[in-house]
Amino acid sequence: MPRPFRVLAVGVALVLATLGTATSASATPTSGSPPAAVAAVPAPPLPDSMAAIGDSITQAVDVCCFFGNWPGHSWSTGNVPLDGIASHYERLRALNPAIRGHRWNNAVSGAQMADAPGQARSTVGQGAEYVTILMGANDLCGWDGTLTPTATFRAQFTETLDILRTGLPASHVFVASIPNLYQLWSILRTNPVAQVVWQAAGICPSMLNFFNSPADRQAVIDRQAELNQVLESVCATWSNCRFDNYLTYNYAFTRSMVSKLDYFHPSLSGQATLSTLTWNASWWGS
Repeated sequence: MPRPFRVLAVGVALVLATLGTATSASATPTSGSPPAAVAAVPAPPLPDSMAAIGDSITQAVDVCCFFGNWPGHSWSTGNVPLDGIASHYERLRALNPAIRGHRWNNAVSGAQMADAPGQARSTVGQGAEYVTILMGANDLCGWDGTLTPTATFRAQFTETLDILRTGLPASHVFVASIPNLYQLWSILRTNPVAQVVWQAAGICPSMLNFFNSPADRQAVIDRQAELNQVLESVCATWSNCRFDNYLTYNYAFTRSMVSKLDYFHPSLSGQATLSTLTWNASWWGS
């Protein structure tokens, strides 16, 4: 996701003071029926180590307090006590204390799928037995408004999974679908503060730019559907890879789950919700 925009912090603060906080509203799902349940298969042994591949969502950018990375609050590898977020790492640690301290957050703010193979190589070097992957939003949110071609995205994700499959053949991988960008626009498009922040910081212009046409946004919706289908189909080529079956994409998140710093990344409650959703779809979830 976009990198923190510290240079705009003072300006945004003034806007916040002037416009105040917009009224909260619940989001409505933008896709059809809820995802089907993940097929019941025996859970693998609990891992003694884990790593995360991803972008600024997994780095918990702008989750609270001030602009920047807050990886201790990550849905995947976070470990800050009493933050309300039960990360995958914390849940696994409660089940298997041997994993304590053996976690790596290889996610990088601003990363696209082109960066995932490099993160996968780092993961192989760390010997992680469990790997989470949440990647793709930046492929839909280029600073110049461009979208990564679907074929390119497929080749990059295939390379990523091949690196893990070859280097860590006994590991287990969990792949989350890309959160719904149109849903984000839908629930915050009437919030004047969010509009100012999106425009001033140039956040995800392909979807969030004020001057976009319905056709512009539809192009992102269509490409996101294609990229999520790539995640599903490529993951299905390896029995040790589990896709969330569009659970993350289909979830109707609300304004309270979005950061009040950039109106884009998950807030603390957003990270907590993301962790619960993905854990329930994971290898050891209910």
